[in-house]
Amino acid sequence: MKAVFLPGNKRVEIRAVEVPKPRQDEVLVQVKASCICRSDLSLYYGNAVVGGDAAGRCITGHEPAGIIVEVGSAVRQFKKDDRVAIHLAVGCGVCAYCRAGHFHLCAEWTCLGFTADGGNAEYIAVPERNLLRLPDCMSYLAGAISTDAFGTLCSAARKLGVNGLSTVGIWGLGPMGSAGVLAAKALGGKVIALDPIAERREFAASLGADLVLDPTSPTAREEIMDFGGRGVTAALDCSGNGAAQNMALDVAAPFAKVAFVGESRETTIKTSDQLIRKQVSLMGSWYFGVSEYDDILHIVETGKIDLEKLATHTFSLDEAETAFRLFDERKTEKAVFLM
Repeated sequence: MKAVFLPGNKRVEIRAVEVPKPRQDEVLVQVKASCICRSDLSLYYGNAVVGGDAAGRCITGHEPAGIIVEVGSAVRQFKKDDRVAIHLAVGCGVCAYCRAGHFHLCAEWTCLGFTADGGNAEYIAVPERNLLRLPDCMSYLAGAISTDAFGTLCSAARKLGVNGLSTVGIWGLGPMGSAGVLAAKALGGKVIALDPIAERREFAASLGADLVLDPTSPTAREEIMDFGGRGVTAALDCSGNGAAQNMALDVAAPFAKVAFVGESRETTIKTSDQLIRKQVSLMGSWYFGVSEYDDILHIVETGKIDLEKLATHTFSLDEAETAFRLFDERKTEKAVFLM
């Protein structure tokens, strides 16, 4: 089968490898869609954000969806021809975090596409417990987007308690931030979307953002305060940029909740002014627990969210070099391999 590898230094290799054989507790999925994520660029450059030195030696892709074509002898809840998306974290299965469905917090976890073979291939073998059942009405493209992209931001928005009384600021309008706009709107919030790139602001407006701003504008903070009256009651930073993270904390209203979603190495904040004296809650939010997925699907359904809107470009596996180059050059938003 064809599979995409990222050995670093902006190299993209399409290799012919054996179709994996599922173990007793695994299924073999024929991949139909697999998304490119901004974190994949760390592999593209050779500085993996997950897995360290162990990363970059396996098939890439941590956001796949497809159809089951073979099941192991111990598989009980899924069968051949079931349509599924896949949770990216393979945990030990027995620790407290795994039993709670938080495979990505397991001390022994491996990550699809980084330290375990991922979904940028024609087939993938994964444990049954990692399967996420897709509704019949959801396309494979939407199913792939429903995991890391939308699922992560939906989980973050729920942790922030976003509802009809919320004013939500979202910094960084790449694929994650755009998904955050959809999630926050579906939960009832008013959304202020911020990005220095005009095309991204226009895209966020098309997704339903109530106010779009260039965060580098000298009037941006004043406009946020005027819109919310007292600042934002919830904030999501998807940029990983220190200036954006500090701006989110600066305009947070008293008792607001702020989540950092975008990966970054380090940030300096003003704890007294930004947190203590406003009694602001600051958290990190990373992916979602497998048990959350039914609620995520319910929000997609009740909010009538068209997840395919987030996919601005699609590619075949043979076009992998072009796909990663364009994604790196920010000439695409969510880019997806369709098989």
